[in-house]
Amino acid sequence: MTKKHVDILIVGAGPIGIACALECKKRNWNYVVIEKGALTNSLFNYPLNMTFFSTSEKLEIDDIPFISNNPKPTRNEALEYYRRVTTSNELKINLYEKVISLNKVKDHFNIKTDKSEYTSKKVIIATGFYDIPNYLDKPGEDLPKVMHYYKEAHPFTLQNIAIVGASNSAVDAALEIYRKGGNVTMIIRDKDIGPRVKYWVRPDIVNRIKEGSINAFFNSEIIEILEDSIIIKTPQGEKTINNDYVISLAGYRPNFKFLETAGITFSKDEKHIPSYNPETMESNVEGLYLAGVICGGTETHKWFIENSRIHAKQITEHIETSVL
Repeated sequence: MTKKHVDILIVGAGPIGIACALECKKRNWNYVVIEKGALTNSLFNYPLNMTFFSTSEKLEIDDIPFISNNPKPTRNEALEYYRRVTTSNELKINLYEKVISLNKVKDHFNIKTDKSEYTSKKVIIATGFYDIPNYLDKPGEDLPKVMHYYKEAHPFTLQNIAIVGASNSAVDAALEIYRKGGNVTMIIRDKDIGPRVKYWVRPDIVNRIKEGSINAFFNSEIIEILEDSIIIKTPQGEKTINNDYVISLAGYRPNFKFLETAGITFSKDEKHIPSYNPETMESNVEGLYLAGVICGGTETHKWFIENSRIHAKQITEHIETSVL
């Protein structure tokens, strides 16, 4: 197989990967973006009716206006925006191509995908964190009725649903399924709904729990999943409740193994933050840069589109000071 040569290879075609591609195009660099799924794959896999916490102008990249019907845009509006940015700027993005290995050899990188091989002088990793769920590691989690992503409420009408978690995604799923006729039970490790839940949603979920429309077990966890029930450990002891589906929305984590095999080191604490220079976003591997949510390690709520879109300019401005 003949290797393809580029100056910059970007891994990940989410909003930050797209921002990096725009900066490369401005400079007439020879670049390519490799994405294992659809364009903005993480956003595509968000719930169909999701509304962003951020306003549309904070989700803009490269000062390209993002017009939405309401101040806080929906998933579909965001997909349309990033799609139009990509197509109107004719960005070089290869979709449904997965990076298998990434290694540095002397002054360049060798990248192997499931479709091709590349050499690149610089690499930018902007892969996000949404692809690997935090598993429960409990008996029965491998049953077909257990899922770690939520799309829409309709399939769960007239069903007994257990939702694990108390973040925005868990709360949104609980409210939507309840309003579509599902019998919802939330299993929450902490003593309250998550502190980052959207301020306009929090009163709704609190009141639905208070009135008994949605059941909630706080300071609790699932200890076993059975075909037609689940066993929960609660402060009052073990409880068994009828169950048709378990939706575990206990968060996600970056692909640390991929970063490790590329030579990136991490902090020694539980945050597992990858090593990088906050001024240039260059990792401990010279010529290998990190951008976006992946920079936060397990702190997946530290970086968002709105505060990490600047990474694209930081990286490309630093690359300009070196010789391509």
